[in-house]
Amino acid sequence: MHVLGEAFSYIGSHWSGADGVAHRFWEHILLSLKAVLLATVIALPVGLVLGHLRKGSFVAISFSGVARALPTLGLVVLVAVWRPLTEWPVIAVLALLAIPPILANTYVGIAGVEADTRDAARGMGLTGSQVLRRIELPLAAPLIVTGFRSAANQVIATATVAAYVGLGGLGRFLIDGLAGGDKAQFTAGAILVVVLALAVEGMFALLQRAVTPRGVGASRSLRRASLTVMPEVPEITSVAGAPVSMS
Repeated sequence: MHVLGEAFSYIGSHWSGADGVAHRFWEHILLSLKAVLLATVIALPVGLVLGHLRKGSFVAISFSGVARALPTLGLVVLVAVWRPLTEWPVIAVLALLAIPPILANTYVGIAGVEADTRDAARGMGLTGSQVLRRIELPLAAPLIVTGFRSAANQVIATATVAAYVGLGGLGRFLIDGLAGGDKAQFTAGAILVVVLALAVEGMFALLQRAVTPRGVGASRSLRRASLTVMPEVPEITSVAGAPVSMS
């Protein structure tokens, strides 16, 4: 408790300034946001297309598996040697962490919409792209948000390694505190990372609740989408690191 008291005291006394808590907090948010946005640009369209076609599960599994197997800290050190104190190579490495849950959950959610629902939509004259936008995407939205939720939390936690190569963010308090033997600074950094992760977790929980389809039919379709899509689904969910059951 004494260390926690010192940590909170450190946060209060180092709130402002170029190396203050507020500035580092904002740096961490921007770094994480850029990484998740980059991962979204890559993973979301691929997941939507493959899920809509119900093909390419091997691609989704393989790409997700390779991305998650890469050592984040090792890659960050390598890009730091290549481009010292450059932000975007580090963002690219962090994006690799966010791609698997986004890609896999998007694929599983879209591919898992019941065939009867798709056929009914096509019978009403909807084109393939309209079926994707109006039927499949709304039903898969909660599962897709789960992927983003997992991706954001992983990136926020791992973005602290940016400080290891001289960049900013909340990791500065961890690295500098550890190097200087300052327990208050180190603990303050850990507390701030946890607070940010919990805040983002709560935001995505509310978003997931907001996009969940109403009605018994929609709920049934979503449950089946998360549990009985294809034989490959258990492999995908284990790669993504995010639950697919919404019940």
